[in-house]
Amino acid sequence: MRLSTVSVAGRIAFGPINGDVLHDVSATWPDLATALAAGVEAISAAAADAPSVSLADATYELPIPNPRRILCVGLNYAAHRAESNAPTSATENPAIFVRFPSSLVGHDQPIVRPHVSNHFDYEGELAVVMGKTCRYVTEDEALDYVAGYSLFMDGTLRDFQRHTSQFTPGKSFEQSGGFGPTIVTPDEFDASTAQLTTTVSGIVRQDAPISDMIHSVAGIISYCSQWTTLEPGDVIATGTPSGVGYARDPQVLLVPGDVVEVAITGLGVLRNPVIDEA
Repeated sequence: MRLSTVSVAGRIAFGPINGDVLHDVSATWPDLATALAAGVEAISAAAADAPSVSLADATYELPIPNPRRILCVGLNYAAHRAESNAPTSATENPAIFVRFPSSLVGHDQPIVRPHVSNHFDYEGELAVVMGKTCRYVTEDEALDYVAGYSLFMDGTLRDFQRHTSQFTPGKSFEQSGGFGPTIVTPDEFDASTAQLTTTVSGIVRQDAPISDMIHSVAGIISYCSQWTTLEPGDVIATGTPSGVGYARDPQVLLVPGDVVEVAITGLGVLRNPVIDEA
């Protein structure tokens, strides 16, 4: 099942997608995160009699419009660690930073290069969306709490990221990253065989298998659940592979007019044009 949130005719609709149509279950739940907590079977039952929305008339919003938590993993691919001049030996636990909901936009919506920096970089990533509340879960249990998977563009202002040892300032500029367009349920996605590709204005800049991750999805969920309660609709971005713009020679940083596309096998494409801050 593919699920999303869209706006159409001035209102929000969300639910499963079938072809070019979204089955709007917003009469049953207040938002998609709450629907995810009810489970896929409940969503399917509600969708059977739900009104249809043509995606041709809709704008994709964030699949989860206001996640309670957006947790992000840094340096989770060995080749990216190397190009970042980080220690080549991975840490025992994943490096976690956070983003704020205001830092993200939906599919086909513009990401914004702020006027205080021209060091705007791309990072294509796999996102995990939680479907059940969990705390202190083991790796063996962790995937049972996943609602689905999505695409993430962890847009980064490299100079602000490096002002101190904390990544958050460079990762949370308003409208600097992308998330969506859909959440794909686990029965329709196999991370072990999926390939992640990021293109900038049609040129491939990142291309790696998801299986290259140092810390697995299950391991990341288990670790995060030790120090915070994960809830339905929480988003975890699992890190980016090598090929980011600042590590290239010469550097390839984002400028207005660029279009960033993140694709993962089985999840589709997340597309965001780049504009300058007004």
